[in-house]
Amino acid sequence: MAAERGGYGVFNFNPSDRPSYSSYRTDSRRSVVFSTKGIATCSQPLASAAGLKILQAGGNAADAAIAMAAALNVTEPGNTGIGGDVFALFWDEKAKRVRALNGSGRAPKGLTLERVREAGIKGSNIPVRHIHSSTVPGSAAAWCDMAEHFGNGKLSMAELLEPAITIAEEGFPVSEISAGLWKIAEGYLRKAVNGGDMLIDGNAPAPGQIFTNHKLAQTFRTLAKEGKDGFYRGRIAQAIVDVHKQAGGTMELEDLANHTSTLVEPISYTYADEITLHECPPNGQGLTALIALGLLDVLREDGVVDMHKLEHNSPEYLHLLIEVIRYAFADAQAYICDPDHGNSHVDELLSKKYLRERAKLFSTQHSRKGVEPGLAFRSSDTVYFTASDQWGNACSMIMSNYDGFGTGHMPADCGFTLQCRGAGFVLKEGHPNCVAPSKRPYHTIIPAMTTRNGELDMAYGVMGGYMQPQGHIQVLMNLLYHGMTPQGALDAARFIVSPGMPTNSSKDDTVDISNSVIFLESSMPDAEQKAEALRKLGHDIRVADTQLLSIFGRGQVIQRLQSNGKLVWAAGSDPRADGAAVPQY
Repeated sequence: MAAERGGYGVFNFNPSDRPSYSSYRTDSRRSVVFSTKGIATCSQPLASAAGLKILQAGGNAADAAIAMAAALNVTEPGNTGIGGDVFALFWDEKAKRVRALNGSGRAPKGLTLERVREAGIKGSNIPVRHIHSSTVPGSAAAWCDMAEHFGNGKLSMAELLEPAITIAEEGFPVSEISAGLWKIAEGYLRKAVNGGDMLIDGNAPAPGQIFTNHKLAQTFRTLAKEGKDGFYRGRIAQAIVDVHKQAGGTMELEDLANHTSTLVEPISYTYADEITLHECPPNGQGLTALIALGLLDVLREDGVVDMHKLEHNSPEYLHLLIEVIRYAFADAQAYICDPDHGNSHVDELLSKKYLRERAKLFSTQHSRKGVEPGLAFRSSDTVYFTASDQWGNACSMIMSNYDGFGTGHMPADCGFTLQCRGAGFVLKEGHPNCVAPSKRPYHTIIPAMTTRNGELDMAYGVMGGYMQPQGHIQVLMNLLYHGMTPQGALDAARFIVSPGMPTNSSKDDTVDISNSVIFLESSMPDAEQKAEALRKLGHDIRVADTQLLSIFGRGQVIQRLQSNGKLVWAAGSDPRADGAAVPQY
């Protein structure tokens, strides 16, 4: 594909001979971080430092990601932890391929739709604070399995967890944004079983206040010493079952003992025969990003839109991206499910034939009302982080409690909260994603990678519930067409087709994100004028006030370059979070 714009975008030059830094756009709030060895980047500086320590000690990108995961559990426990789930992508430089791991947990074997209804839950989803939303935590097993299958074996699990253990035992000053999210959760943590362990004298820690978590440090020590059995069969497993019983849940020791991560084949879509976006397969929602990218591709191929002529974040550009994302969500929410319990029809949804049929919904003149899923066949709270290493590997990893501290309930003397990922189930009999025993729910958390001509191009992600596939598309388009650096692509103002803002006439409370309110970030130039132009096209759109800015997600990017035949990593870290990219030296 011939270049039509200068700048950083991957279509503008060969990755083996990219231009000097002086030719990139530099209108970012932060400088790009470069390294010839490796980079660790995430939403907490101390966690980035933990990843750097592992890289310096000889670990690879996956090892560094595990260290960051544990350190993030300590420093940002509202968004993530060992009581939650993990998805990861790993670029294996030797094999020249992307590998994937699904580290999500399953519902207890005693959790049925009937049992949920007996608990008095009448809506279409399990409430996030209800104990029935607590599925088996997948993170502990995922860390161990990543070390075994993706790590380079030079460091033990004890060494990978040591930075996090030290931070937890010695205490750390809480970062500003993390403290704000902690404050929001203060009320329900007070009410949750053992939730007070996450508070200081009944209150959330203030910015800069020291927080220690000796109980979590001990949980990490148990995992380091005993491996997965130390979490899923011993004292910790019993504590998880006990808190479930105390809160009225159904978890049994057998549910925990039977848990396994799954090594899976990534799914992908190649845009313009040039850049391939890789995502984890269902039960994650990465399929949403691929459908949206595929719709952009066929609209480009068929001459309906010319991406090179659309100004960044112009009303026309925003209209295009909003529409394809809405169509993608309509399909994703209809079909994505646990592959062991149903068929998400990935191949059909990503076929050019199907995408062309769906693309007929698009009009440059107006928004499509009442988007329904197509017939493809016959019959939040999160942390994203990424690391690269001196050997050319990269790890794209995401981990979450789902909604701020999850259920808020804490196994006694364990130092972590239980996730509420079961809220992703649909309480509708016959739906592919209906709650069922030992079933994985629809998952919002998704890491991403791009490759070009069989080589790694980028490891990236944007955390934040349903924002994630939208962020994947917006950041990717920023890089492909608008001459942005990795940092600039994260800085740029975003939109979100927002969940939980019902504007349709549905008679139940099912979140229909394909037809909900759209927000523009207030930092977008001329945001109010653009919002008005989009309203004229039929969009229900608003400009977010300062209280809503967290809904636009928080991302990290590491992109692979070369200079004079030598490997160079370039990284950015989202200014919407507390974190930073840290280079290896």
